[in-house]
Amino acid sequence: MLHLESLRRENLLGIAWMIASMAAFAIEDGFLKTVTKQLPVGQVLIMFGAAGLCVFAVMARRAGAAIFQMQVLTKNMLLRAVCEFFGRLFYILAIALTPMSSATAILQSAPLFVMLGARIFLREKVDAKTWLAIFVGLLGVMIILRPSAEDFSPMSLMALVGTLGFVGRDLLSRTAPPTLTKEVLGFYGFTNLVIAGACFSIWDGKPFLPLQTQQLLMLGAALMVGVFAYTALMIAMRTGSIGAVTPYRYSRLLFGIFIGVAVFDEQLDAPMLLGCAVVIGAGLFIGWQNQRRQPAQ
Repeated sequence: MLHLESLRRENLLGIAWMIASMAAFAIEDGFLKTVTKQLPVGQVLIMFGAAGLCVFAVMARRAGAAIFQMQVLTKNMLLRAVCEFFGRLFYILAIALTPMSSATAILQSAPLFVMLGARIFLREKVDAKTWLAIFVGLLGVMIILRPSAEDFSPMSLMALVGTLGFVGRDLLSRTAPPTLTKEVLGFYGFTNLVIAGACFSIWDGKPFLPLQTQQLLMLGAALMVGVFAYTALMIAMRTGSIGAVTPYRYSRLLFGIFIGVAVFDEQLDAPMLLGCAVVIGAGLFIGWQNQRRQPAQ
């Protein structure tokens, strides 16, 4: 009885950390969207990435982890870096140039693509019910995108490209050697952001603008909130059972939609809400199926 009560408290604490993490990630997106309305996207990426890599470099040093390791240059880790490059670049472009609510909604399909990728590339077993849930979830993504609608914008595909980049990164992270700790991977993740910003700046051709105090404060706030979000996520995944905590990742969609509507005056319609419901329902079903199979493993 005491064990069950302790597990219940651990689960509630893990859920609280997960919800806090998702809220912080949504707030970070809101700050970045605001700043990219005032400054060139490439400039924002470079500045935000440079500040982030400095933070993770300090964290890695405090944890005693070496940043420069030969394992970073292995085939899988280089491919992971390419995936993260496209994930970070296109997702932030989606946040900057498309409605935040729709970009956040499409990001919630990542677990579906991870499951699909695990089956295709890692040869993990997927049963018929999970296959059905994956395809239903992908149908939800199509409902959100509405490629056949008159008001469809090709820019909305940026969120999908960004999500696929994150999926590749997450799949390849499973092959990362233990010496590449979360601090080291965080350092290279933000390094990717600097490289992505430099490449986009060359392509975009817009000159950098002088920073105003308000913009600097928003970038600093985005960084602090982002570091908190990442830390809270790590705590959440190590507190309580994964099956109880993980489904609350989808709370990010609620926070993202709220910020999009309340701060950026975005409009929601029935297809958007239906697509969100389908994607979340499919993801929760897959999580429930995995949780049911755990005792038998």
